[in-house]
Amino acid sequence: MSRLIKQFFNIKVASGLLSLIALSMPSVAMADDLSAGDTAWMLTATALVLFMTIPGLSLFYAGMVRSKNVLSVLMQCFAITSLMTVLWVLYAYSIAFGGDGAFWGGLDKAFLSGVSTDSILEGQTIPETVFMTFQLTFAIITPALIVGAFAERMKFSAMLLFMAVWLTIVYAPICHWVWGGGGWLANKGILDFAGGTVVHINAGIAGLVACLVLGKRKGYPTAQMIPHNLTYTIIGASMLWVGWFGFNAGSQLAADGVAGMAMAVTQIAAATAALGWMFSEWITHGKPSVLGIASGAVAGLVAITPASGSVGPMGAIAIGAAAGVGCFLASVKLKRAMGYDDSLDVFGVHATGGIIGAMLTGVFCAKSLGGAGFGVESGGMAAQLAVQFTGVMATVIYTGIMSFIILKVIDAIIGLRVSEDEETEGLDIVLHDERGYSL
Repeated sequence: MSRLIKQFFNIKVASGLLSLIALSMPSVAMADDLSAGDTAWMLTATALVLFMTIPGLSLFYAGMVRSKNVLSVLMQCFAITSLMTVLWVLYAYSIAFGGDGAFWGGLDKAFLSGVSTDSILEGQTIPETVFMTFQLTFAIITPALIVGAFAERMKFSAMLLFMAVWLTIVYAPICHWVWGGGGWLANKGILDFAGGTVVHINAGIAGLVACLVLGKRKGYPTAQMIPHNLTYTIIGASMLWVGWFGFNAGSQLAADGVAGMAMAVTQIAAATAALGWMFSEWITHGKPSVLGIASGAVAGLVAITPASGSVGPMGAIAIGAAAGVGCFLASVKLKRAMGYDDSLDVFGVHATGGIIGAMLTGVFCAKSLGGAGFGVESGGMAAQLAVQFTGVMATVIYTGIMSFIILKVIDAIIGLRVSEDEETEGLDIVLHDERGYSL
């Protein structure tokens, strides 16, 4: 009996000590307290999204240009990664997330003022340093996407200046509209989980404006301008696919069930869209291509991005199918009919896929269709679709007008385009005095 009493006493003491230890540790049940699990996941997601640009997008684009321009595309993506990082730290993060204005966040967090190892934003369970860096990777890939629209013909100096100004007056404000505290589109109840408007429509419309302002490449569309290395492109597309899990599932900012569903629907939509593009091309042209199935997968990833936190698996299949076929038609049929030279189909894949995804989010978010519910307080699907349409059109109009103005001002100051002789020789040797391949 005495042994049992002693064991009982020891258990009570041990239990009491464990309780004291638990009370002394920060609780993850409170929204403002740090969660080690959420933080670990977000550190991983941040690395995955950076991986999407370098090397993912860089190789995806580099393989699609001619061999004389392969280094120019890689250089542009690498330089954008560096430039956007510095500008984000200096002031762009503050414009996007610094305050609660309807249209911009102000400059209270300029130079990362107040962002320390101990700071955690209200309602989050990860350090603000991690949140800031995660959002930085979005600010990197969005302007880098635009590169594909004007590939093989823009001056490197003009590209850097355009991207710096565009981040400042286009990307950061739109980011605040949708994701920032007090943003006017956020207040309306827009559903854009990971960047259909902020990233893809934004970049796609800017890319269309850029290719129209610069004009067609020399010889387009009569001269052959076939991708020089589709091996690079399929490797890059595969990296984008893997990295996109950080892009979408990471946008939950927590390691929970919503992140798990976001990862699942991302995979489902990408696979469905890849098949949709492949079969569309197979039926239309008689053979399925590597470039086609890779482009289809990216189109599906684009379209599911705004919906990834709001729809279920069947919604993902519908969105992926619509994106695969829709982006194929935009990139092949529409571009040919309209005659614009969007070199690597930034408008055809990103703007078109972003619009498809943003609008279908308003449909498949309905709980009756397996979604998580509407973002608007009342009005149901019709009201949600109206808000989604408002977000799409606001992004299209603002980005289109501001991108046009920025490009025309830069053209007047330093010129946008290389000369015809320089374009013929190739940007690698003309702008960087290097060649991607030895002769």
